[in-house]
Amino acid sequence: MTRAAAGGRIDRSRVLRFRFDGRDLTGHPGDTLASALLAAGVRRVATSVRFGRPRGIFSAGPEEPNAIVQIEEPFPEPMLTATTVELYDGLVARGLSGRGRLADRPDPARYDAVHAHCDVLVVGAGPAGLSAARAAAADGARVIVADEQPEPGGVLLGLPGGVPPGSLAPPGAVPSGSLGLSGALPLVSGESAGPPGAEWAAATAAELSRLPEVRVLPRTTVVGHYDGNHLVAVERRTAHLGAAAPAWMARERVWRIRARRVVLATGAHERPIAFAGNDLPGVMLAGAARTYANRYAVLPGRRAVVFTTDDAAYAAALDLAGAGVRILAVADARPGPNGRWRERVREHGIEVLAGGVVAEARGTGEVTSVVTGDGREFEADLLLVSGGWNPVVHLFCQVGGTVRFDDGLQAFVPDTPPPAVEVAGAARGLTSLHDCLADGAAAGTRAAEALGGGGSRAGTGRPGTGRDRQAGGGSPERRGGVRRAADGAPQANGHALWLVPADDCSTHFVDLQRDVTVADIRRATGAGLRSVEHVKRHTTAGTAHDQGKTSGTLVPAIVAGELGVHVREVGVTSFRPPYTPVSFAALAGRDRGALHDPVRVTPMHGWHVERGAVFENAGQWKRPRYYPREGEDMAAAVLRECRAVRGGAGAMDVSTLGKIEVRGPDAAGFLDRLYTNLMGTLRPGSIRYGVMCRADGMVFDDGTVIRLAEDRFLATTTTGNAAAVLDWMEEWLQTEWPSLRVYCTSVTEQWATVALAGPAARDVLSGLAPRLAADAADFPFMTWRDTEVAGMPARVCRISFSGELAYEINVGAWHGPALWSAVLDTGRVTPYGTEAMHVLRAEKGYPIIGQDTDGTVTPADLGMEWMISKKKADFVGRRSLTRADTVRRDRRHLVGLLPEDPGLLIPEGTQLVEHERLPAPPVRSLGHVTSSYLGAGLGRTFALALVSGGRDRIGDRIFAVLDGGQAPVAVASPVLYDPEGARRDG
Repeated sequence: MTRAAAGGRIDRSRVLRFRFDGRDLTGHPGDTLASALLAAGVRRVATSVRFGRPRGIFSAGPEEPNAIVQIEEPFPEPMLTATTVELYDGLVARGLSGRGRLADRPDPARYDAVHAHCDVLVVGAGPAGLSAARAAAADGARVIVADEQPEPGGVLLGLPGGVPPGSLAPPGAVPSGSLGLSGALPLVSGESAGPPGAEWAAATAAELSRLPEVRVLPRTTVVGHYDGNHLVAVERRTAHLGAAAPAWMARERVWRIRARRVVLATGAHERPIAFAGNDLPGVMLAGAARTYANRYAVLPGRRAVVFTTDDAAYAAALDLAGAGVRILAVADARPGPNGRWRERVREHGIEVLAGGVVAEARGTGEVTSVVTGDGREFEADLLLVSGGWNPVVHLFCQVGGTVRFDDGLQAFVPDTPPPAVEVAGAARGLTSLHDCLADGAAAGTRAAEALGGGGSRAGTGRPGTGRDRQAGGGSPERRGGVRRAADGAPQANGHALWLVPADDCSTHFVDLQRDVTVADIRRATGAGLRSVEHVKRHTTAGTAHDQGKTSGTLVPAIVAGELGVHVREVGVTSFRPPYTPVSFAALAGRDRGALHDPVRVTPMHGWHVERGAVFENAGQWKRPRYYPREGEDMAAAVLRECRAVRGGAGAMDVSTLGKIEVRGPDAAGFLDRLYTNLMGTLRPGSIRYGVMCRADGMVFDDGTVIRLAEDRFLATTTTGNAAAVLDWMEEWLQTEWPSLRVYCTSVTEQWATVALAGPAARDVLSGLAPRLAADAADFPFMTWRDTEVAGMPARVCRISFSGELAYEINVGAWHGPALWSAVLDTGRVTPYGTEAMHVLRAEKGYPIIGQDTDGTVTPADLGMEWMISKKKADFVGRRSLTRADTVRRDRRHLVGLLPEDPGLLIPEGTQLVEHERLPAPPVRSLGHVTSSYLGAGLGRTFALALVSGGRDRIGDRIFAVLDGGQAPVAVASPVLYDPEGARRDG
């Protein structure tokens, strides 16, 4: 075991049992999976994705590139970082090789989402963030504080027991009676005195939580920052509870936050250095090792060497030495003197190698020795690395902020900020705890003042001052990032060392998660790549789970070195959301299963359910597909329903058809611009079938247009395209023709509609509507009448989609069930579903948009040249219909197919060829089958198909490619049933 006997922020009174890679282990509340593994002596936790090299725990936070695990219990979840998984009793996990496994069973957990508004959103609850939130709240602002950790404190959680009493509260940052007034302390200090910083953070967060206008969100990672200060965060609510999580509580919650001002106090990530073997288990960031020792009381090794380019690693060395780790040497790549820190570590018997480097970490499976640049070899199981610190600028850049390279810090720091965004503390390069506290308080005050002095309760706000527009505010010397504290205490000054040169850089890893080495980058630049974005894509550096959090500055620096330019000339790659990975379950929230898409049902749905209808989804609608009787399968039921329509009368619930009312003085002209045929000449009381095309001339939708009055039309659409057609209409009105006086309103759900079809339809309707003159002379095809049907106000349209005498009866939605019952209660009508409807319309050659078309079909391809008006000057898509490509003779036309075997049902999608025996590939396809059925009216099987030059092939013999060989079919007209149309008029 490598757990220290005392210390840490873990609850030693409770033991948590977990399993990793088949081993039963224990830990304590407060542990992460990573700290518990280290405490149990587990050093190898994963395998690299490209080379299969052993990998250990490298960091202590979300920047972890190595320790990628799969949680198996209580529910499988892949690709999690062991450093951010909170330990819970019963956890079962295993290490990965960069590839996870999705669950093979439904996730029983709940997920939800919340929309929130605030005056000031503070991202990060470290010293700067807490100070910013406190200052903004003191000015009366509504504040939300979001932090990824389970408890507040940030860097303070990884410091030793306490901090000097003067360091935690700069003047004016907190009310009187709090923890001190002034002072300066580097964040890298190893001193321990006064109240513990974590206790101060907890007390401050508790104080904030008690304020009515402040919300503190722990375990909440802000993953995206978008225009207008819209931010997305993910709160992990029960993942740390395991199987003990309440079933009623959402496992994760997505917060969509709109903030008037944002303070980014996101801290900094320590970065590695590239040298031989720098990926072995036992190589760890110095700050991470310090966190494990102080926060978790875990010793990540027994004998250690420290390799650093800044002061921070000295504090880590002192803390680990105090915890019982033997520090063999500190290799400080900086050649100049640094008396205070070197003196302090020497007092602890630690050798300092000024100007020294680590050339190689050696070992089989893990670190066993460390070789320095002068050839000395130290027997060690731990190598602590600190190549400097990178401000976490991801969210800052996502929303449009720019960065610049700071030579003092040797890192990219915020430069030009987006509107209404402040950056505070280490996120903009500050390294003194006093400076971070003061900077956070100033940022919070500026954010609140920019609202108008008093936040949401102070009115609409006033424009910000010049100071307010700076990324961090304050004086120019402080905006630069690195500064010295007032007492001259040494700061974490950077030194430009990115890699230790060697002839063979094949194990000098730059991106540990993608297994990208210095050699890979050299190959990329050697191939002529100069842009860091191109190098990123060539090598895949920065594209993995961690999104290059540790390699983000290392890669451009090494590219710059290869190109012989300064790193500022290379710049950094783009930062894109999400900052950390987000589960699909969290993004879906409650929109899954039955809630994934709204389920829409017609007013008659209850009747369909009671009669045992089998439903299909059409858009968001549940539509009866067929009504099976006892002993019937779908084929038998559909054949019976088709025969009922062809021989008597059938009724279908067509309430789902899209209905859009188009009103206004310019309504007729507007419809003329959208449809291929004229609608303006339609008289009130009449109906016209119409087709819409996209701008490329391809069919978009079809339906009928009813003219209700001079300035009022009702356009019907296919069920699945109703919303798309309405959007299409609105798009043209709002972007191209805003001068037209037209209003479009969806009225789909205001009407219930019953299609009554068959030779007996007129007699049935006459019995239900005695006041309606239903004979052919008084009520001709493609007209409508207002009347009463079964005592209910109704609009009856003489329309047929079956080729039979038919009517569509429209009543108010409330009357739908009564109308349906009245029609069926006549005893002469059989209900039929969508499958029978498809058969009936296909026998007549009526196409279904989206089934018999695929976005590459023109009206002429469907045999509808007559639908293209020659009287009007223009309509959407007209010019595209005259392109050379759209008038080719060999375009695919809609035709009918009759298999030579009248019982052969050809599968939809089947390819069609000219050859009875297929020649050697490639074989040219003539087209494919779009619809295929057994027709009651035809008494045989048939199909519709899109065939190259199809109308010129009518009567030809072609072949359908089936699994058992090619089946011959005859090309025919698509109108296979009643081509004269005599049955339509009864």
